[in-house]
Amino acid sequence: MSKDKKKGLETLNKGFQMPDTYVIIFLVVVLAALLTYLIPQGMYSTEEVTYMVNGVEKTRTVIEDGSFQYVLDDNGEPLKEGISLFEPYGEVGLFNYVFEGMVKGDKWGSAVGVIAFILVIGGAFGIILRTGAVETGILNMIGKTQGREKLLLPLLFILFSLGGAVFGMGEEALPFAMILIPLVIAMGYDSVVGILITYVATQIGFGTSWMNPFSVAIAQGIAGVPVFSGANFRIIMWFIFTGVGVVLTMIYAAKIKKDPMKSVAHESDEYFRKEFEEQSGEVQKFGIGHALVLLTIVAGMIWVVWGVMKNGYYIPELATQFFIMGIVAGIIGVIFKLNNMTVNDMAQSFKTGVSDLVGAAMIVGMAQGIMLVLGGAEPTDGTVLNTILNGLSGAFVGLSATAAAVLMYIFQSVFNFFVVSGSGQAALTMPIMAPLADLLGVTRQTAVLAFQLGDALTNLIVPTSGCLMGALAIARLDWAKWVKFMIKFLGILYVMAVVTIIIASMSGF
Repeated sequence: MSKDKKKGLETLNKGFQMPDTYVIIFLVVVLAALLTYLIPQGMYSTEEVTYMVNGVEKTRTVIEDGSFQYVLDDNGEPLKEGISLFEPYGEVGLFNYVFEGMVKGDKWGSAVGVIAFILVIGGAFGIILRTGAVETGILNMIGKTQGREKLLLPLLFILFSLGGAVFGMGEEALPFAMILIPLVIAMGYDSVVGILITYVATQIGFGTSWMNPFSVAIAQGIAGVPVFSGANFRIIMWFIFTGVGVVLTMIYAAKIKKDPMKSVAHESDEYFRKEFEEQSGEVQKFGIGHALVLLTIVAGMIWVVWGVMKNGYYIPELATQFFIMGIVAGIIGVIFKLNNMTVNDMAQSFKTGVSDLVGAAMIVGMAQGIMLVLGGAEPTDGTVLNTILNGLSGAFVGLSATAAAVLMYIFQSVFNFFVVSGSGQAALTMPIMAPLADLLGVTRQTAVLAFQLGDALTNLIVPTSGCLMGALAIARLDWAKWVKFMIKFLGILYVMAVVTIIIASMSGF
């Protein structure tokens, strides 16, 4: 290549910038709006199905098999009703997507509940971090462990993966990320490692679970498969995927430890490094106040895990638990004058913590807006999304059982961009995929497997995942840079998932 051409390419590369996450979501919204002019609206009928989970009867509304029909216009033709640019009176137009997306749902889920949850835990941990107990504890621990702290990485990855597998850990990983991301950076790694051992680990566990109540139980119940059946196959799958995740994480961590400049997060991690540099010259003595704050965090986390596993606590309860943790830690900080903390500092640090995660919370609402522009996720409403779902399911006809199973996995992966909720995706897709599997010679258990792998693994990269964007906001890492790193990692997991689906299909799982 000539010097002039090489110089021109370098100039072009320097001039190109990956679009911001907000820009990407807006472009997707525009694309969704265009689809409303090209694709007619469709709808389904629904029915109630019951299934057993640990001896308890559960009921869920699902799509009735073969009930799809187009919404017709006055001439009896399939209705194509393009979305307008603006709609008053609480309706959805193209430019209504931000507000309407943010106020969609209730306190139990997306978008309102997740937005509130992200903001509350942001404020709570703003107070906790203001006490300085976390930084002081980290610096003192690193000084005493003398290099052995790297053993924490595989242990934490396994624990978070187990949390995803056992009780569907997802949003719950964000508070842990607030503590562990600064920890691994202080250990000489980067924020990517912090995200890997927390959020990424939970999603690997989520996707390979044998007892996840939010995906496996619901999908199996809807598909008419005994709930929590096929556990042996899935447990082996969990061990393999988690083991590979640990190995990939440790390889990457070792590379960054050797040469920090290779990290995609090197620039953004400067924020955390500066904080530690300011304290490294004079490491505070670890006192009673610091110990009490850390004990508050540990006790709070135990309370959270107990609440989720024993009492089924979810977003409203979890948000309040973390808020209480923040208040208690703040009071301890004021009493022991940690970092010269005052009551007003508690209020200010709460506001600072909230502001740090406002961007992530906004993305949750904007992502919800994509689905609203397509008409929403209600199967009984006339929507473009229902027509897309029906059209994609028809593409499976005529394929071999194994090819159909793999295509089911790919379909679930793509559909997860629009509906990131595991239970929501199960309710929309499994009533279609289960009977379709019967026609194609795919076992319903394999159809459920394709759903759970497709539902979880793409959460590691889609900008519509509120949890992912929350983790990236905590790490102060741009989504485009995360994708640059994650695409190879996800590619390995994706190939593993395809191989798993092929094995399941050929063995009649």
